[in-house]
Order: sequence, then structure tokens, then C-alpha cells
Amino acid sequence: MSGLRERKKRRTKQALIDAALRLFDAKGYDSTTVAEIAAAAEVSPATFFNYFATKDEVVFADDAIYGELLAQAFADRTADESPEDLLLRTIEQLSTAESWSFPLDHELTRVRARLIAEVPALRAGALLRNASLQQQLARGLREAYPDELDELHAAALTGALLGAIDAVMHAGLATPDSTSDVVRRAAEIALRGRSRHPRHS
Repeated sequence: MSGLRERKKRRTKQALIDAALRLFDAKGYDSTTVAEIAAAAEVSPATFFNYFATKDEVVFADDAIYGELLAQAFADRTADESPEDLLLRTIEQLSTAESWSFPLDHELTRVRARLIAEVPALRAGALLRNASLQQQLARGLREAYPDELDELHAAALTGALLGAIDAVMHAGLATPDSTSDVVRRAAEIALRGRSRHPRHS
């Protein structure tokens, strides 16, 4: 029974996220109410608040997943893996993880990115969350390479990486079929100064 309840909770949460992002896309973030989100997901407003304390939390619903995925990526590090290679592999694993609400190339991933770019309150929230993620990554790098990286080097690497990905995601550079590739190329450029997948004319 507990397994059935957990699956039902996951389906309800997913329905709320899906409904919210589609309504935000169609009506605008500020014009969409919690009651409308709940109705679109076929649940009560009270049920919405069982999953999310505020409307903006729906946009950042996957935040809790990062810690587990980062820990696994760093745990898989090999002895000959450079810091840059570790970060690139981490981005690859994050990009392809099945635990996100939707895949990186899903239409709602791009809706979410556009909302964050256009809605000041969401942009502010994203900046705070990105700062926290950057600190997690930098701390993980320092622990993985205590004899190779100082705090400045770790902060510069992770800051460049996340800054590049954030820039391309919120600049409309990804197409429906290219989001994963754009993210990988941005990461490569940030860490190596060039892309292994240059655009051909």
C-alpha cells in the first residue's frame, strides 16, 4: 500500500507541475492563481498546498534532486579524471537523469527557462538557487581534489560552468531538439575554451 501511495503522490505532484507551467505559459505567471492550477490538475487548492507552499515553488520543484545526483556523480569519479572532466561528466549525468519532472529536451523545460528569464521574482529565486548549487559544486571539487584545487580555482571553474549554462538556457539558444546538446556545448566551452561540437555552416 505504501508503494501505491507514493506513486499516487508522485503523479499528483507531476500533474500540478505540468498544469502550473502550462498555465504560466498561456496566461502569464502573475495572472495564474493557485486555484486555477489545482483545477487544471483536478485536485483541490488544499492539495496544492500539501505539495507546494507557494506558487514559485512549482517552478523550482526539482531543486531537492540536485544533491543526490551531484553526490552520485562525484562518487563515480575515477583516479585519472581531471576536475574539468568530472564537471563535464556531472553535467552529462544531470542532463540525462530520469528523476527530473521532465527531460531536458521537454517543451516545459524551455517554458520554465523562459519564465525564469522573464519574471523578476523567479529570476531572483533562480539566482539564489544557482549560487547555492555553485557552492555545492565548488565544495565537492575541493573535497575531490584537495591537493590540486584551492578555493579560488574551484569557485572559478564552477562559476564559469553554471554561468555558461544559465546564459544559453535563458537566451533562447536551445531549439526543441537541441537543448541537451546546447547545454553540453556550453559546458565544454566554459571549461575548455572551445566546443567539441562546432556549428557547421
